[in-house]
Amino acid sequence: MKLWQMFSRAMLLRCPSCGKGQIFRAHCRMFHHCECCGRQYDQADGYFLGSIYINYALTALFVVIGYPILVFGYGYSEDVIVWLAFAFCLVFPLWFFRYARSLWLGIDQLFDPTENSQDADETRTL
Repeated sequence: MKLWQMFSRAMLLRCPSCGKGQIFRAHCRMFHHCECCGRQYDQADGYFLGSIYINYALTALFVVIGYPILVFGYGYSEDVIVWLAFAFCLVFPLWFFRYARSLWLGIDQLFDPTENSQDADETRTL
């Protein structure tokens, strides 16, 4: 599996193994496994802890980059930007939750392919 393929499947919220099955049935409810290839999404307790790090890192990165640009580059008031950053830190992680989990599944698939993965089967035949 290539990095770009993993990233595109994650952004489309598709199964990292086959790219066809959906990961989420509702905003915060995941399927237990892929309906197309049968890949189990939740491996063990604490498996999605890495997705929390992805979500936190991207939120912090946007705030750390955006704050100085808006204050020093465009001259906005620091008080206004602090409140905007606070609101962003509340809303963005809730919206990005699904994508962070999907990215975590993709990273796991990239570095440790599952046995039922089509990409792992192609690699073994080469």
